Amino acid sequence: MRDIDIRRALRREIDRLHGDDPDTSTVEELGLCQGTVRVDMAIVNGTIHGYEIKSQHDTLARLAGQCAVYSQALDLVTIVTAPAHSLKIAGLVPEWWGTWIAVQSGTEVRLETIREPRKNPQISAFAQAQLLWRQEALLALQSRGLAAGMKSKPRRELWNRLASELTVEELGAIVRQSLKRRGDWRVHAPQALGGG
Repeated sequence: MRDIDIRRALRREIDRLHGDDPDTSTVEELGLCQGTVRVDMAIVNGTIHGYEIKSQHDTLARLAGQCAVYSQALDLVTIVTAPAHSLKIAGLVPEWWGTWIAVQSGTEVRLETIREPRKNPQISAFAQAQLLWRQEALLALQSRGLAAGMKSKPRRELWNRLASELTVEELGAIVRQSLKRRGDWRVHAPQALGGG
């Protein structure tokens, strides 16, 4: 079972869960913390839910680093893995992460839920702010009267200002709206994903 087989099954499941929701967008290969890592798929609606795929051909060598970054920036995380990795992964990911196992069923791959994800208990406001493009961060500051002296500052300072002035909840709402407003930048409406 290859990465692409699991990815297709994940797209079908996301379409089933969110296909009728016009407020949900799917972003593939979403870069986190200035592109330090990329989550395979992210669902953006009332939360940012990241899905990481580990096929039987993948190594788990990068998983610890991915866990650290995903756990800073994402509201929810589900790891979707081949059965060969399931026991190892259980001991490597935080307890709040969800786990799905990809099982070959004839010519199809079906996903079985082992553990539902729970809300991230320690999200980093700065890590979430880094999901904003510079212009988006500046607009967010301007709309809240926080942009004085910030117009020519590098984006890192804009992110710092947002992270220090807003609650994680306020910032999360801004980030989610910004990701959804980007149009088709790496975003696909869930109903378009089912055809694979």
